[in-house]
Amino acid sequence: MKKPLHGIRILDLTHMLSGPYGAMILADLGAETIKVEPLQGEGTRVLLAKDPANSLDGMGAYYITLNRNKQSVALNLKSEEGLAVFYDMVRQADVVISNFGVGVPERLGVDYATLSEINPRIITCTVTGFGSDGPNPKRPAFDQVAQAMGGGMSITGTDPQHPVRAGIPIGDLGGGMFAAIGIQSALLERERSGRGQHVDISMLDCQVSMLNYMATMYFLSGKDPYPIGNSHFVHVPYNTFKTADGFIVIAVITDNFWHNLKEVIDCPEFADPKYDGQPGRWEDRDMINRRLNEILSEHPSAYWLERLEAKRIPCAPVNRFSQALSDEQVVHRNMVVDLKHPNGNATRGPGNPVKLSRSNEESFSPAPTVGQQTDEVLTGLLGYDLAKISALREQGAVG
Repeated sequence: MKKPLHGIRILDLTHMLSGPYGAMILADLGAETIKVEPLQGEGTRVLLAKDPANSLDGMGAYYITLNRNKQSVALNLKSEEGLAVFYDMVRQADVVISNFGVGVPERLGVDYATLSEINPRIITCTVTGFGSDGPNPKRPAFDQVAQAMGGGMSITGTDPQHPVRAGIPIGDLGGGMFAAIGIQSALLERERSGRGQHVDISMLDCQVSMLNYMATMYFLSGKDPYPIGNSHFVHVPYNTFKTADGFIVIAVITDNFWHNLKEVIDCPEFADPKYDGQPGRWEDRDMINRRLNEILSEHPSAYWLERLEAKRIPCAPVNRFSQALSDEQVVHRNMVVDLKHPNGNATRGPGNPVKLSRSNEESFSPAPTVGQQTDEVLTGLLGYDLAKISALREQGAVG
C-alpha cells in the first residue's frame, strides 16, 4: 500500500526542531524526503548524541525522532559545485523546506525567486520566527521567544507574576505543523494552476492563531486574560484534583455532569440547589474545589476514575510519560513505534497521529547517517556516474 504523499519529493534543508518536525510529518505521510545537510552534518545531530541516557549508538533523541523516513545527502551549498548539484535536485523536486534565518536563503541562492527560475513548479517553504516581512522580521527566535511574544505564556501558570511556558515546545512544533499544512495546500493549488509558490510560515503567527477564541474574547471585552492554573474561566468544577496516589482532572461543563458528579461524590454541601446551575457553582468555586480535593484525596486515582467514568463524567488521570506512552488506547492507535538506528538497533518514539481509512500504511525507516544516501540519490535521481561523484567529493562539494 502506498502512503498518501507517495510521489511527492521534498528537499529538506531544515535544522533544530520547527522545520525538521514539519518535514517529518510529510515524510511520515509518504513524501520522499531528502535531507540535504552540510558535509559535517546538520547541527541537531550533536544534541544529546553523547548523552548515554538519551542517545542510541551516538544518535541523539532529537535526530533519531525528527529525521525518520528521510534520506541524507551531504552537500556543501557554499561551494559553486555543491550548489549546482542542489539545483539539479531542485529540477526533480516538488518542495524545498528550510528554517534558516530571514535573508539566509537568498544569500545561499536557495530562495523561491532563484529556485522558481530553475523549476517553475517548485514550492518553497520557510519557517522563521516572525515571517519574511514586516518591521522587524530578522530578530532571532526560538521556541520560548515565540511562546512569549505570542501571548500564550501570559495565560500559562498559576498567577500573573509567574508566567510559564508550555511544557512541550509548542512554539517550534506549531511552526512545523502549519508548515506541513501550508505545503500541502500549495501542492493542491498547483494541481489547478501548474505553478509553484512560496509558503511563508511565522512561528509568531502560529502562536497568535492558536490563541483562537481567547483572542476574540480580548477584543470583545478589552481585558487581558491572566493565568488561572488548571481551572476554567466559565466551568466549575474544571480542574486538577489530588487523589491518594496522584492527580486526576474533572471537567464539568454542563449541569447534567454536575448532577452525575453528586452521585459519585458524597458531599452534603453540594446538595444546595444553587449549585445546580453554573452561576452558583462559579460563585462558590473555591469551596467546591477545596471540598473535592479533600474528598478525592481519600482514595487512589483508579478508584475515582472507575466511578466517574461509569457516570460518563469527563475525567482523566494526569499521566506521566511512562503512563501516557503505555496507555492501551495510545498503544492500540500505533502511537508508540520503533525508531531504528541505521545499524539495526532500535528505541521507541511517538507514531503518526494522522490516520486514514484507505491509505494508512505506517512504516518508519531509520534516521540516516550523514550523507548515507548521497551516492544513491545522485546516481538514481540525477543520473551522475561514480566518476563524477568522486570528483565532486574531491572538490569538497559532496560528502
